[in-house]
Amino acid sequence: MQSIPASKRASSIEYAIRDVVVPATQLEAEGHEIIKLNIGDPLAYPGLPTPAHMVQAYIGALESGRNGYSPSYGLPELREAIAEDERHKGWPAQAETVYVCHGVTEALQILFAAVLEEGSSILAPGPHYPPYMAYPQMYGATTVEYRLKGDDGWRLDFDDIEQKMSDDVRLFVLINPNNPCGSVAGRQDVERLLSILERYPNCILIADEIYDGLDYTGTHVSAASCSSTVPVITLNGVSKVYYAPGWRLGYMALHDPTARLSHVQDALERLLRSRLCPSTPAQWGYLAGLTGDRSWMATYAQRVQDQRDYCLQRIAETDGLELQAPGGAFYMFVQLTDEQWKNDDKAFVLQLLEEEHVLLVHGSGFSPEFGAGHVRLVFLADVAVLKEAFDRIDRFLSRHRSAA
Repeated sequence: MQSIPASKRASSIEYAIRDVVVPATQLEAEGHEIIKLNIGDPLAYPGLPTPAHMVQAYIGALESGRNGYSPSYGLPELREAIAEDERHKGWPAQAETVYVCHGVTEALQILFAAVLEEGSSILAPGPHYPPYMAYPQMYGATTVEYRLKGDDGWRLDFDDIEQKMSDDVRLFVLINPNNPCGSVAGRQDVERLLSILERYPNCILIADEIYDGLDYTGTHVSAASCSSTVPVITLNGVSKVYYAPGWRLGYMALHDPTARLSHVQDALERLLRSRLCPSTPAQWGYLAGLTGDRSWMATYAQRVQDQRDYCLQRIAETDGLELQAPGGAFYMFVQLTDEQWKNDDKAFVLQLLEEEHVLLVHGSGFSPEFGAGHVRLVFLADVAVLKEAFDRIDRFLSRHRSAA
């Protein structure tokens, strides 16, 4: 019988970070051990567990029966703690405009549904986190990529932004620190961006700051803290800086300095009510993270930075690889310079996996135009694992260079 058709919107979605896991899983089924440097999951790498006091708060919520439906916008205690945390970043966040979601991914889906319509556009950086390309089309919108300067630390290309801005752009995305590049936009760049966006009264800045606690430059700034004219919706959560990705808990916080978000806020709240609520016990765990001791963060951050520094050293020593050093997050967007690979990053990833059992992600999966010729490497593994991975990558490059 003929197969039942699926929707075109779903059939066209690709998610490079997990798509490459399919051949890796097949190799594992054949008995091979894979060094996985493809996914930004801190718990996939030993030594970076979710803090014990957060886990205990989660368990305590289950044991005490605090496991039913919670308010659709999030626990009041958690919303206030998030607002307080954002106030420490320099802007007057209020609990009533903080909304807790099933991770930043759900926050994006709700935000896109509330704002985007047929014919509208969203500007997202190229390269970028794949859902910014996949989700807007579900609401009749188009994602347009603005360029990050791959030869200048992946900084914002303001000339390109100016050229691509229009009245059809309803949402502008700033991922800071960036995934997959690890670049950090400081105050000067954020303020310059806001000076452009303020000329477009129907445009909202999405400030994806999920990696804000992983800044090695000391220059990261909250976009909301810089804005007195442009509405900003800050996205953040528990996955990266609090090392609890499987809890699927994030939030959006609205900054509306010129009182223009009332209709959007109403739409957001209607959508949030319709999906009931985020995980209740996970919210109690996140609350413990926000209100409890944070001294552990410095230890974790130092470990991740040491692993970053080791990768910088190895890439500098490896023929065929070049890098704009990341200033934040835990990703490196590595350029392939050998003739055989620089125009086919996906083939590099798949052959490296097949021959050396090291799993990376092809850069073109983050942007066919701006990510091609690169690979994303996650530096969350400990130095011993990273050493073995780079030894294999070097061996792979040397072998293919000799055979060419």
